[in-house]
Amino acid sequence: QVQLVESGGGLVQAGGSLRLSCVASGSFFRTNVMGWYRQAPGKQRELVATIGSDGSTNYADSVKDRVTISRDNAKNTVSLQMSSLRPDDTAVYYCNIAFGFGRGMNYWGKGTLVTVSS
Repeated sequence: QVQLVESGGGLVQAGGSLRLSCVASGSFFRTNVMGWYRQAPGKQRELVATIGSDGSTNYADSVKDRVTISRDNAKNTVSLQMSSLRPDDTAVYYCNIAFGFGRGMNYWGKGTLVTVSS
């Protein structure tokens, strides 16, 4: 079993910055992909960014100029630095880890709420 615990959400004004962090614990493969997804009210969950254990990254077009994902393999943590936040960035942000054949092993955190006020 894998547990993911997010932190760092909160209320921020438009144009501000926020850093989200997630720590993974339990049993998982050293080769994995960790990432952040978000779900706004009334919308489907969507990708924000992912980072592999080899450091390779992938960003959603909507955020790629405003966020940076990073990880610390020794501490099993993944972080998301967000800047120039906009009201439409308001969402619950979820941490994810995927590993195994076809990334079939997939776990989610409970999410952390980010609210951007105009």
